[in-house]
Amino acid sequence: MALGLPSLASFSVEILPEIDSTNTELMRRARAGRTEPTLLVAEQQTAGRGRMGRSWQSSTGDSLTFSFGINLAPTSWEGLSLAVGTSVAQSLSPVNGESIQLKWPNDLWWQGRKLAGILIETSAAPTSQAKERFAVVGIGINIRQREFDANLSTQPAWLQEISPTSSPQMALERLFAPLLRDLLEFERAGFAAFSSRFAARDGLAGRQVALSDGSQGEARGVDGSGALLVHTSQGLQRVASQEVSVRPQTLS
Repeated sequence: MALGLPSLASFSVEILPEIDSTNTELMRRARAGRTEPTLLVAEQQTAGRGRMGRSWQSSTGDSLTFSFGINLAPTSWEGLSLAVGTSVAQSLSPVNGESIQLKWPNDLWWQGRKLAGILIETSAAPTSQAKERFAVVGIGINIRQREFDANLSTQPAWLQEISPTSSPQMALERLFAPLLRDLLEFERAGFAAFSSRFAARDGLAGRQVALSDGSQGEARGVDGSGALLVHTSQGLQRVASQEVSVRPQTLS
């Protein structure tokens, strides 16, 4: 995969034919003190990770799987995954027609099916700035149709449904420069700079959802920090932990 990416002057770019997980590798490097800005792309992942320990494996050409590490010092880290998802969804959505939606806290949806996932991890950065951390942003996007787990209640979507000529390289070149700009905006202004853009793509708003603690209710968007708001029989509940699973009860 040969890349023609702008805004990468300060980044080390590595494209590997195979690795266990791009996120895992960048976190390994961070623990060893290597926190230079890095974009790591895998043509194939053998042990990719999603949220809550879920696996994400990929084969060459089927998916775009990459992670990048960058030192950031925002006032608050809350809402970062929503800001990243908003940026990626905006870059990949068709100019005309139906938009890619977002499922709190870290999935991209196309027509009610998962198109992509985001996993963000941070490590203390070796810097004098107490607030700065090395953020590893991992993104996996289904590019073309392939065999998926028959046990899944809803089969995933793929980018070639939206743009038939899409490839991993084209998708990365399309989304990466805007994503870098948006990350710097998040560092400066936090989630407030993305709240209206997220709301326009919120795939859960107004839907009945079930939480992993057994409670149910209607999703009512997010608050100023990016926490999910769910109206239950006990009133309006704020769901801040991304380790809480949110399952829509109905999908269009």
